[in-house]
Amino acid sequence: MGGKQKTLAVLIGTALAAGLTSPAFGSTAPDAAQSPTVRTAAPGSGMSVVDWNRELITILSDPKAQPSTVHPTRSFALLQAAEYDAVESITRVGPAYLFTVSAPRGARADAAADQAAHDVLVALYPAKRASVDQRLSSQLSAIPNGPGKRTGMSVGAAVARRLISLRSRDGSAAKPPPFSPGNKVGDYRRTPPDFPAPVFTNWGSVKPFVLASGSQFRPAAPSAVSTAAYATALNEVKGLGNKTSTTRTPDQTAAAKFWAAAPVWNVWNQVAQSLVTSQNASLEQAVKVFAGLDLSLADTAIAMYDAKYAYRVWRPVTAIRLGGTHYNPGIVGDPNWTPLLPTAPDPSYPGAHGALSQAAATTLAGFYGAKHPLAVTSKGVTRTFAGFQDAATEAWLSRIWSGQHTSLDNRAGQQLGTQVADFVAHHL
Repeated sequence: MGGKQKTLAVLIGTALAAGLTSPAFGSTAPDAAQSPTVRTAAPGSGMSVVDWNRELITILSDPKAQPSTVHPTRSFALLQAAEYDAVESITRVGPAYLFTVSAPRGARADAAADQAAHDVLVALYPAKRASVDQRLSSQLSAIPNGPGKRTGMSVGAAVARRLISLRSRDGSAAKPPPFSPGNKVGDYRRTPPDFPAPVFTNWGSVKPFVLASGSQFRPAAPSAVSTAAYATALNEVKGLGNKTSTTRTPDQTAAAKFWAAAPVWNVWNQVAQSLVTSQNASLEQAVKVFAGLDLSLADTAIAMYDAKYAYRVWRPVTAIRLGGTHYNPGIVGDPNWTPLLPTAPDPSYPGAHGALSQAAATTLAGFYGAKHPLAVTSKGVTRTFAGFQDAATEAWLSRIWSGQHTSLDNRAGQQLGTQVADFVAHHL
């Protein structure tokens, strides 16, 4: 049942070893930062794709791994797109994401995927080369030496090289312009308690991986902050999202903290890891699942930031604290109101958890079915759901319970995530 919570004393490694049939993902930030045990996946197995995905999560657990202005979803998309096109270059069982390269008869698809993954990660994170080299050596050791292995590696290297080159001018390296907060009613401005500066002010202009532009599915303008619709949505957050709320249930509090404990794109990638693992997916199946997921997440992030900085709507904490200025007769201000969790440093509309979780749930439901039960685990806590949509819905509701977003933000995010995921699915 969606939202049901229980505490587990088992680690994710134990859970996977036990062969759980319900997909679950392992502990995130702190546990992912530990060096994973390098093991060897069987040739042709989807586990090699899982291992490379975990390698990237481990790399990203180091806050110094890449500039803070580069969104992590770009790295996931590059990794998974490279593996996907490397495999497709050899198998030719489906359409390429972007291109295929010439592959001699007998070239090993698993060697191609491993080499492509390695080369992308080395290009993105040269300081992490030692651990990435170790991962490649381990993966390739399971593949018999011979011409097929060598030519497969050449195919993977060629795909990675070409993809990195094509994405080198996508705008992701551009220095974000300084953010100038607005001073009109409804304008976004920095939020307490630390008033951090926004980081991804220009991410909406980055070239998408599949969409034509970041504005392709831009949501309609939100309700004005002077309207009754906005007052209703904000008052819901005021009551449920208050740090000392008496109307928020203990389970809602737990869910709010759960979905904020790790980057939401990590959460959904780890869900995919467990799906691939529990179902013993083939290499071809695994690269397709991860490519669909991470291309959708990357383009949703771009589209989401395009909309956020097109509309620049203030956050609930600002709106509630300034309610005493009487910009809306349906809102009673509270200058001391504090959300359950600190507010993220970017505009409110559309909501990130709504957009990203909806994109992930839509994508995974397309592969596994809408009613696929799953258990999502983080830091020793497990929440179980009847299907992907239930998990995504709780993710965006959690942002109301934590005082981050209104239902207006969340509905726009859900719509955006669905549209992006559907578009990617029809172009992969």
